[in-house]
Amino acid sequence: MDDAERRARLARRHRLAVDARATTVTDAARSLVCLHGTDPATIYLSARARVDGMTVADLDRDLYDERSLVKHLAMRRTLFVFPREALPFVQAGASNRVADTERRRLIRDVEKAGLFTDGEAWLRAAGDAVVDTLAGGEPASFTELRDALPLLAGAVTHGEGKSWGGPVSIGPRVLTVLSASGRIVRATNDGPWRASRNRWATTENWLGAPIEQVKADEGAAWLVAEWLRAFGPGTEADITWWMGSTLTTVRRALSALDVVEVDLDGATGYLLADDQDTVDPVAPWAALLPALDPTTMGWRERGWFLGPHKELLFDSNGNAGPTAWWDGRIVGGWWQDEDGQVVVHLLEDPGADARRALDAEAAALSEWLGGTRVLPRFPSPLAKQYA
Repeated sequence: MDDAERRARLARRHRLAVDARATTVTDAARSLVCLHGTDPATIYLSARARVDGMTVADLDRDLYDERSLVKHLAMRRTLFVFPREALPFVQAGASNRVADTERRRLIRDVEKAGLFTDGEAWLRAAGDAVVDTLAGGEPASFTELRDALPLLAGAVTHGEGKSWGGPVSIGPRVLTVLSASGRIVRATNDGPWRASRNRWATTENWLGAPIEQVKADEGAAWLVAEWLRAFGPGTEADITWWMGSTLTTVRRALSALDVVEVDLDGATGYLLADDQDTVDPVAPWAALLPALDPTTMGWRERGWFLGPHKELLFDSNGNAGPTAWWDGRIVGGWWQDEDGQVVVHLLEDPGADARRALDAEAAALSEWLGGTRVLPRFPSPLAKQYA
């Protein structure tokens, strides 16, 4: 499969082509498996790029009223926004593993710091106390939980002697373990759409029932199948990176699925066996995607759409900044000036049609933002250099 075919798949399945837009935010999230949620503004800007006429209220309705979308910690210990029906498979295939890692790390840290001699017993008691407090039904902020529960008090020191070092509260880490375990969820938000000030609820209160239990292998196979449907073809390295899992887990999932091998410029990629039909070409399209957008972050091996621009658009930890796309390729980045207007910086010359289309998209995004400045949590080296 050549790069042109992969870019056509990306355009249609990621709802970026003009004639492939999603009708709702939840549909857009399903098309991508999930939306990236580490940076709260990314959720809204990713949805806006894929749903014509989308407003902040549309996404808020799906998150907080209809609850067809749920924020959940999963692959790579990263916060995502999943369609509600995906949660059993995500919990089994990714979140339980994250919860176990975070649980063991927190127990080790509090015992090492001398806060508790039996860290496991403390964490169990603290977690149960949080769940009992939230059982009344009203979502609560961390501050409210901390004030009500002495077990959440205390801090451990990280990076001692380093500029970034200092005390870190153990209370939020208890909530991290509980949320990754599926016992509590991020419910409402006290802040504006571009900020994250979560209020917490038990999963049962927020969604009406606990997350259904699924076997780990079944969950992993579901995640791999969904990734292949949205992002395929891809290599084992792509899938392993996206899953934040082991190669063994990915290979076991692939062996459980009906897949075919695909030649990706000399590398072995995989497709679902029922997904081999050629995708029709799409008309050239322009998009301005936010930092950490799920399309930009969807593969480990990105050369076929990123070209030589990695050093300027990704930080040293692999976090993508805002990107400018033309017809299935990244051709630059973008940011906002002091007045909140979107500015596109091209890293190559994609031609006059592309420049006009990207300028029009910048004007449309500026209008949508209405002067609200969104500062990416992980600005690209390009933005740091020129913005």
